[in-house]
Amino acid sequence: MSVTSALRQLRNELPSTVKLVAVSKFKPVEDILEAYRAGQRAFGENRPQELAAKAKVLPADIEWHFIGHLQTNKVKLVLPFASLIQSVDSERLLAEIDKTARALGRTVDILLEIHIAEEATKQGLTPEEALSLAARMAEFPNVRLRGVMGMATFTDDTDQVRREFRSLKTLSQRLSGIPGCDQVSMGMSEDWRIAVEEGTTLVRIGTALFGKRQ
Repeated sequence: MSVTSALRQLRNELPSTVKLVAVSKFKPVEDILEAYRAGQRAFGENRPQELAAKAKVLPADIEWHFIGHLQTNKVKLVLPFASLIQSVDSERLLAEIDKTARALGRTVDILLEIHIAEEATKQGLTPEEALSLAARMAEFPNVRLRGVMGMATFTDDTDQVRREFRSLKTLSQRLSGIPGCDQVSMGMSEDWRIAVEEGTTLVRIGTALFGKRQ
């Protein structure tokens, strides 16, 4: 199936309330351009150098989301291009983003990454850490908290995936009093339908759109 056909199929299935972020990591510029010409504008990358390189040669109206683990020393590579950093997983990273954004004269939208999976290898804040940071966002004036992001356990147990997504949605509701903090990013190629049922607003889909990595 072509990228255009896969994109059309996804759009037909996704509710209008859910935004598709096309995960273009490791994919060539040509594939991204095909999706762009078919109307896709939001793309997700997880490597700072790759995002910066692609952003310099692709259309300027692409909305880049950074979705991978971000080291503090790579923030300067990402901030000139990213519309949304979905993977803020520590106060140290948040402070560096705020500092770099101030130097660039901009305010950066971010999501707090929450560890919802029953896998030690997954990154993320605990719900308690996230709530504590959210209560102190005034200390980071060049960062705007837009919501939360999480990755479910990679398992065939759909009840477990649903439970993990539900916990993220519950946390997001506890943050709903913060102006503009209304985004929940959960759901990837293998579990996005469950995420939609559990109230996601952003899905991060790569394989189902671009095919498996060669």
